[in-house]
Amino acid sequence: MFLMHKPTGDLIEILTLDQLFNPCAKEVTGVDHFGEELQDPASYQKIELAFPSGERLPRCWLDAHYRDTERSTNQKELSLKNG
Repeated sequence: MFLMHKPTGDLIEILTLDQLFNPCAKEVTGVDHFGEELQDPASYQKIELAFPSGERLPRCWLDAHYRDTERSTNQKELSLKNG
């Protein structure tokens, strides 16, 4: 999978998809596809990556607590119905 490194605009080939999809991982390993020579793998902060179209990565890939507000809202609704 290729993502764009926002600070440079370079395309990065992500080598560790499991880290990309894991919201607890803050970095991924990838290869910069800039220039004619193949670059060595490097670590990239997920927050600095986006899809090549410029669209941000899904929140569920970046934030392990992305559903916390939804859960607290559901718990409040249940307590109102039962209380």
